[in-house]
Amino acid sequence: MSRSSVPPHRWRQIVATPLGRLCGAILTLAVLALGMAACSSSGSGSTGPTASVSVALDWVPNTNHSGIYVASALGYYRQAGINVQILPYGTTAPETLVATGKANFGISYQAGMVFARAAGEDVVSVFAILQHDALQIGIRKNNTTIRTPKDLDGKTYAGFGTPDEGPTLAYVIKRAGGNGKFTSVDLNTSAYDAVWSGRADFTLSYMTWEAIQGQLAGKPFKPGFALGQLGLPDNYSTLLISSSAYLSAHPDIARRFLAATQRGYQYAAAHPDSAAKILIAADPTGLGTQTKLVTESTAMLARGYYLDAAGYAGPETVAEWAGYGNLLFDAGALTNANGTRITTRPDWSTYFTNAYLPSGSK
Repeated sequence: MSRSSVPPHRWRQIVATPLGRLCGAILTLAVLALGMAACSSSGSGSTGPTASVSVALDWVPNTNHSGIYVASALGYYRQAGINVQILPYGTTAPETLVATGKANFGISYQAGMVFARAAGEDVVSVFAILQHDALQIGIRKNNTTIRTPKDLDGKTYAGFGTPDEGPTLAYVIKRAGGNGKFTSVDLNTSAYDAVWSGRADFTLSYMTWEAIQGQLAGKPFKPGFALGQLGLPDNYSTLLISSSAYLSAHPDIARRFLAATQRGYQYAAAHPDSAAKILIAADPTGLGTQTKLVTESTAMLARGYYLDAAGYAGPETVAEWAGYGNLLFDAGALTNANGTRITTRPDWSTYFTNAYLPSGSK
């Protein structure tokens, strides 16, 4: 749904997302108003000292953010003594905003975090919003020339310009017996239309958003091309990140904020219909026009993405970080601040921390 490190794709910037950019001035003002409302409402009736926390979105509000809006609407932040200010997505990536102290927390994703930290930015993941890879290769369902990833050799990929796309696609194509060679054109939010019009053969899309969106619009993608089904190491499609500087200076606030956020995502997992209604109410001019999409997306996320194997929202593991992180490292995709390829394998345990989550869920 979005990928914050390279705007605006993150299709994790396409998010609310693609198949049509909802990012207009009116929507931006609506999100700003929402952030202010969340801040003011969560401060009243607090049972303890109140602290302000800012969260930078990676695109317009969408189901990846459900737990945050739930925690605000149901008073979890207020009860924790937290005023949450939601910062709408702009031209600066959330990773940069967090690293430079302009936001306390931000929405990211595993590859985006890897690239930012490898380049020397002060970012660390503190909460896995999505526990698994939610991406699939998007191919028109009626495309009879592509039956397996091997058939993508020589085809045209409509992409978003992030450095993880090439290594990811080459990996799954080679696993299927191909050579991993294809033509890539950066189209951002036009990628989906390009695939359906025949100007491109395939793209990457979120099964939890664009795939549902296409199905509802009568433009379904071909099934069986989920990256996880094609052998790609599992990874965290959406993360909540902070900086070591902020965490060191405000450990108690971070713990209170993340405990309330975890409650929000636990609620979204247990009550997806209610969570969808809360999210829609928070963004009526945007998501209010896509109620079926939001409802189906929230339900899918609740079934298999919000919670880990133990039933908790948030925790991360070294194994999941290392699997996909090593793929990117081995592909030579990691560079330092000077653009020089990193030749020492990172210590993936330093890229995230569970230390600020409630003790029972770590």
